[in-house]
Amino acid sequence: MAEPKRATRIVLAPEDEYNHEPDPVPNYNESMYFNVVDHATTVGGWFRIGNRVNEGYAEMSCCVYLPDGRVGFMYQRPTITTNEVFDAGGLRIDVEEPFRRLRVRYEGKVCLLDDPGQMADPRKAFSENPSVPCNVDLAYRGISPMYGGRPVDAETGLEPEQDAEKSFSKAHYEQHVGATGTIEVDGERFEVDGLGLRDKSWGARYWQAISWYRWLPMAFDEDFAMMISLISRDGTDRNPGGMVLHGDRYHQIREVAIDTEWDDDGYQTGLTAIVSTDERSYEVRGTVTSLIPLRNRRTTPDGELLHTRITEGLTRFRCDGRTGWGLSEYLDQVVDGSAAGMGG
Repeated sequence: MAEPKRATRIVLAPEDEYNHEPDPVPNYNESMYFNVVDHATTVGGWFRIGNRVNEGYAEMSCCVYLPDGRVGFMYQRPTITTNEVFDAGGLRIDVEEPFRRLRVRYEGKVCLLDDPGQMADPRKAFSENPSVPCNVDLAYRGISPMYGGRPVDAETGLEPEQDAEKSFSKAHYEQHVGATGTIEVDGERFEVDGLGLRDKSWGARYWQAISWYRWLPMAFDEDFAMMISLISRDGTDRNPGGMVLHGDRYHQIREVAIDTEWDDDGYQTGLTAIVSTDERSYEVRGTVTSLIPLRNRRTTPDGELLHTRITEGLTRFRCDGRTGWGLSEYLDQVVDGSAAGMGG
């Protein structure tokens, strides 16, 4: 007879904003992610560092959406020897005051794409489009409570055991944010005063541990924002999640239904999400204004090539008569040329 599953609780401390001692698993990943959209100019961007120190490298991404539809993108796997800082490939993230103030800076180049869809073939995209200077300096401030944290045993306070092969992360938290600063691409400078969302996760991670997910971070103003999540680990089950920020309080999302509009390449062009909290339901309509398709590939010890597609769409959202901005991030495992969650 199987032992009953032990109850867990979620904990989060200011020191979790800083980097942790890596777990003794080869695929340990500790990452921070930030996005922002200036609602007045529609300049947007997202930035991520994922330290895979046990594998000797970091995953660094910088993506900037320009008002005319062009996208600047850079991805690198720079060598790292420590997990003590987020500083790799020209991107640096600093915690100035836990949960309140953080700084994101990038100095390097981006591949500037008139047609962001070309990034479906990254080798060709990087060879046929110009690499131009890019400088980002953004001061982030928390505008909401923290959401999420680290699960521990409700009685002992100890972390539950992980299956490194099937893990996407053991701990994860998010927060809606405001950001001010500058983004400069190829000599064109944009002053930024926008809203967005940040997250942090750590633990064993393979991008192939989830069949598909839909992740919709958005902000309408500093008092009304959402993160909508729909995850399928096995391709069949659907686990809803996320939260709605009203004023200074988060309301847990209990139910999620997403109807997506697709183009001929299988990329999202629009969506309608119906979500419910304990208090009420919301209808959110999204229109994708610019999208870049990305991928992650891994070869298993048996020689099988696994292919994950991640489409990142700058998206205008409407809800309750208000207009907001954010991202629609769709992750799908590609099996026999088809995205696993096209029906999801």
